[in-house]
Amino acid sequence: DLGVWMVNVHAMGGRRMMEAAREALVSYAQRPLLIAVTILTSMEAQDLQEIGLHGEVFEHVRTLASLSKDSGLDGVVCSAREAGDLRQLWGEAGVLVTPGIRQAGAPADDQRRTVSAREALQLGASQLVIGRPITQAPDPQAALERILQELRV
Repeated sequence: DLGVWMVNVHAMGGRRMMEAAREALVSYAQRPLLIAVTILTSMEAQDLQEIGLHGEVFEHVRTLASLSKDSGLDGVVCSAREAGDLRQLWGEAGVLVTPGIRQAGAPADDQRRTVSAREALQLGASQLVIGRPITQAPDPQAALERILQELRV
């Protein structure tokens, strides 16, 4: 047992790397979920152009998500803005982990493709990554409670 329930790799590592990661986990009785990071939520089209990737962010996200699925992974890390379309690709069983969660009026920090927790779930996210809005809040417990309340409404 690895003692973890989810492992991630970067889809830009390509098919061979993702398949090798999948194979490395096969022998574990309690195999963790294996997901691949697509395009970071802190990146937008201009950032991609600076590293030689042209076209729309979603095109690259979809290509990497499709490659991840074809490589036998359980899901991907993506912006919730892409989750609806990726949900169609992956179906209900696909794991869509979405960082870049920010409540209305909260600072985006370095994130570029953000949505609220509630919107992320409505768009098809299966897991939310909420870091700084909680960890850097003056009262982290209260910040978490506000997010949970939003999800209950």
